[in-house]
Amino acid sequence: MNNGIGGSTVQIELDKIANRTQGIQPIQLEEYQARIEKAIQLMINLDIKAVYINAGTNLYYFTGTKWNASERMVGALLYANGSLEYIVPKFEEGTFKKYQKIEATINCWEEHESPYALIGNLLKSKNITEGHIALDESAAYFLIDGVSKANPAYNFINAQPITTGCRIQKSVNEIAIIQRAKDITMEVHRAVARILRPGISVKEVTEFINNAHIKAGIPSGSYFCIVLFSDDSQYPHGVTVPQDLKENDIVLVDTGCQLEGYISDITRTYVYGTPTERHREIWNLEKQTQQAAFDAAQIGATCGSVDDAARKVLAAAGLSGDYQLPGLPHRVGHGTGLDIHEHPYLVRGNTTTLQEGMVVSNEPMICIPGEFGIRHEDHFYMTKDGPKWFTSPMHSIDNPFGY
Repeated sequence: MNNGIGGSTVQIELDKIANRTQGIQPIQLEEYQARIEKAIQLMINLDIKAVYINAGTNLYYFTGTKWNASERMVGALLYANGSLEYIVPKFEEGTFKKYQKIEATINCWEEHESPYALIGNLLKSKNITEGHIALDESAAYFLIDGVSKANPAYNFINAQPITTGCRIQKSVNEIAIIQRAKDITMEVHRAVARILRPGISVKEVTEFINNAHIKAGIPSGSYFCIVLFSDDSQYPHGVTVPQDLKENDIVLVDTGCQLEGYISDITRTYVYGTPTERHREIWNLEKQTQQAAFDAAQIGATCGSVDDAARKVLAAAGLSGDYQLPGLPHRVGHGTGLDIHEHPYLVRGNTTTLQEGMVVSNEPMICIPGEFGIRHEDHFYMTKDGPKWFTSPMHSIDNPFGY
């Protein structure tokens, strides 16, 4: 085929891919400190005495410490006076020190001791005996429950105004890292299309995508991967028993990688072979719908209005203008950063306004029950002049990659 689909092999395409991560600037200590300072200002504005930041992407965002959440409390207390303290199991202290970027006092608890009581003791040591204490919204219920019951004197509230208040607008360096991750995944997408052949399995395609990301300089490979052929494509997140590729099938590939903690997420849908008129109709409508959402995404516009703009196009074409099928069954988009799905969300009724630095997906998938689904997914970030694509939207159903 001369449109970038088929005609090559796994080995040929892997041989073409080179490491593309050189020159990426990791987040520096100065930026972590600036994030902490912004969080402190938000805390002061909201009269919050301290915020508990749990292990996971929030701890990584504010301190540079990569540590997965588990059944043991690991995290940090950030106080409105600017001080920071870690809370770590005693037997993990040595390992934790190797991971931490922002240095601060490490407070340890033994296996037989309560980390929840430790939090209360630390607050009292700062002469905080009452008031608002914010708890990480990503923390498991057992942590929230344990801290609340062990420390009834405090008013525990959701930390999301602090965590999301900082994370929702990306810095120039964050956007540069995300751009590189997306450039890598876009190269992998083009290579995927070229290895396709009748009879190829989803397993083989998924393995290639993982290996291609590794070859491009991502040691962890694909962060996730969804590959769907034919009518399997009507199910946004996959099927239990995927079918192999046949001539003239719809192909939907949704994948991404993780670079310096930041995630790419791109979907491409096209036809292996000759598209039908029905394929062409829905493919073009999807492109039109995606563009309408992009055009609506202006500084100061609400996230809900972007979702509304996409549904107006679908309704005008005779599909559902709500969340029913045939039509778009899910939100138009989601924020992306250290988490693959994070604020802001482009969904009906969301009054959050778009601001400079926000990074959002644009993926108004059209699902036609009993037939197929089409999802074009690209992300954009908000500049002072409006939205800017990270990756160019698909070109046409006959030449999807614009060759």
